[in-house]
Amino acid sequence: MRQLHVFESISVDGYFTDAGGDSGGTHAGRQDPEFIAWVSGNASSGGELLFGRKTYQMMEAFWPTPMAAEQMPEVAKGMNAAKKYVASRTIQPTWHNTHLLQGDLVEAVRGLKASDGPSITVLGSGSVAAQLGEARLVDQYQFVIIPVALGRGRTVFSKGCGLRLVDQRVFRCGNVVVTYAPT
Repeated sequence: MRQLHVFESISVDGYFTDAGGDSGGTHAGRQDPEFIAWVSGNASSGGELLFGRKTYQMMEAFWPTPMAAEQMPEVAKGMNAAKKYVASRTIQPTWHNTHLLQGDLVEAVRGLKASDGPSITVLGSGSVAAQLGEARLVDQYQFVIIPVALGRGRTVFSKGCGLRLVDQRVFRCGNVVVTYAPT
């Protein structure tokens, strides 16, 4: 059975967007050469990606562009080469190597997990992550904690759950990466 991971940038108070739905405060984050190298290594992991519609459209608008290739060549290469899935009822994907998930999200992901292949990472896509977490399909959560407090907003967790720390890493720029497994 394949593993399902959630990768999300969150504020120190646990939100992936502010109360108005803007993710700029969490996604912008701080960067330094060490953190950029870590991100590049993560993007080269060879796994598959799963997006909700909004995140997919943001990613599709940036990663296939010359600007992305110039700014973050390793990440752009990994993002463009990866097999991608998008959960949407309203769009047809056009980004190379992207497949539309049909029908019920939870059942579609159960099917993916039961198939052969590498791990699948939900990238961003907080509402997709929340639905899959509630269905107990998530094997691991990896959070980049950005040193900003939003006060209110949206969280990846629609219900409470216990987590066990698997790994942690602190970067000089102030970002902290923590990896948890559900208990």
